[in-house]
Amino acid sequence: MTPCYVGFDTSNYTTSVAVCTEEGKIVANLKTPLPVKEGQRGLRQSDAVFEHVRNLPLLMARLGEVLSEGDYQPVAVGVSTKPRDVEGSYMPCFLSGRAAAGAFAAAGNLPIYEFSHQNGHLMAALYSCGRTDLLTTERFFAFHVSGGTTEALLVKPNGTAFDVQLVGETDDINAGQAIDRVGVAMGIAFPAGREMEALAASYKGKIYRHPVCVREGKCSLSGAENIALRLYRETENPAAVAAFVFDFIGKTLLAMGEAIEETYGKLPVVFAGGVMSNKLMRKRLSERFDASFAEPEFSADNAAGIALLCRRNHQN
Repeated sequence: MTPCYVGFDTSNYTTSVAVCTEEGKIVANLKTPLPVKEGQRGLRQSDAVFEHVRNLPLLMARLGEVLSEGDYQPVAVGVSTKPRDVEGSYMPCFLSGRAAAGAFAAAGNLPIYEFSHQNGHLMAALYSCGRTDLLTTERFFAFHVSGGTTEALLVKPNGTAFDVQLVGETDDINAGQAIDRVGVAMGIAFPAGREMEALAASYKGKIYRHPVCVREGKCSLSGAENIALRLYRETENPAAVAAFVFDFIGKTLLAMGEAIEETYGKLPVVFAGGVMSNKLMRKRLSERFDASFAEPEFSADNAAGIALLCRRNHQN
């Protein structure tokens, strides 16, 4: 049988299980989104835990099929147990994945390795964009931009995962929240990112411009939501509003990156998190930085990075 590593991740909006080989190739990246009721802009933690408990047996069945069909034999298990590697970082939804991973590891008498959700995102991004060479560099920048996080990071690989220093963040709402709140207000189902991007790409008019707010690496995005909603009331043009939202967020990330670069010097920049699957913002950021982006499958929440980190830890 072929040795493999299994990763579990239960974020606030996706249940995921992944498998990677001894050589570090992802052979399964299984995901099921958590349902959000029409008109709502997110999930309570109690609801997220409940939905993970419903999803995990189905994903475990699919995992069993992958292992059987590929003649794979798990040798270690990885799981995300907290949002970030900082004191006090905690979300109940990760307890669901910890329970499933623990049961799976115990049944096979396998070692289990625990990681942060953020470190999983970083590893998945490096794998997806072909920049695993950065695992051997002294440091690089990373942006983790999603519905729950908008952070700029100075990342130092440490042999098994990453030491992360926060060098920029949002002062209010996250980028994904701004996108979803505006989208839901315009009648788009949550999560709204994909449909908002399609609307923005279809817009051919002049994009409404507004100065962004970035000071010493910190940004404010609540203004984008307020301006977008006002613009929608005045124009009733969803495409124009979507184009404004992505233009504003893209300029904000650009300004954050430039501020950080002034302090720490020029370094490669890796973009991870669900928001960074947006093609419209990628172009602007690529023109300014030595930027690499995770593919959409690995940019949104997934367990692939956890499986890869599990392999890295076990082999080291």
